[in-house]
Formats: sequence, structure tokens, C-alpha cells
Amino acid sequence: MITVDIIQHQPINLLWNWLSIINIASCTAMFMDKYRAEHQKWRIPEKTLFTFALLGGSLGGIFGMYAFHHKTRHRKFTVGFPAILIVQIVLGILIYMFI
Repeated sequence: MITVDIIQHQPINLLWNWLSIINIASCTAMFMDKYRAEHQKWRIPEKTLFTFALLGGSLGGIFGMYAFHHKTRHRKFTVGFPAILIVQIVLGILIYMFI
């Protein structure tokens, strides 16, 4: 039945939509912070960048970090973002296995 199929896949679609949006936002935030740093303007707080990563945008943050060469000298970013990503992947696998 079509309606049952849609209902079963809706949570997955919502998850993929959320991850797409938050990763684009995370990458954009890295770009904006780099731009602002180069032009001596108000910066995006590091706490905000980490919040994006914790909400699921760690992959976008890592991509933005290396694409724009921003925060690559800061150990808490070069280690922290990948660590968050690994924890998120492990949690995702565990949730998938037990649900």
C-alpha cells in the first residue's frame, strides 16, 4: 500500500533533509567566519560552530574547514569535528541496529 510505504519512510526523509540543511549551514558558517576574519569584522563564535557540528553538521564543518582553510591550525577543530562525526556515526549505527 502506498500510504504505508510513505509513512514508513517519512522519518528517514526528515533525517536526510535535516542533515542536508544543517551541513550546508555548518559549511556556510565556516565560510562566513573566514570571510569576516579576513575583513576584520564581527566573527561567528566558536561555540556556534561547534553547535552546528553537534546538531549533525560535523561533515559540513569539516568540509568547510578544509575547503576554506579556516580553523585548520586549531586542534580543537581538527580533532573535535572528526571526533563528533565518529560519535555521530557510531550512535547512528547503534540506533539503526536496535530499532
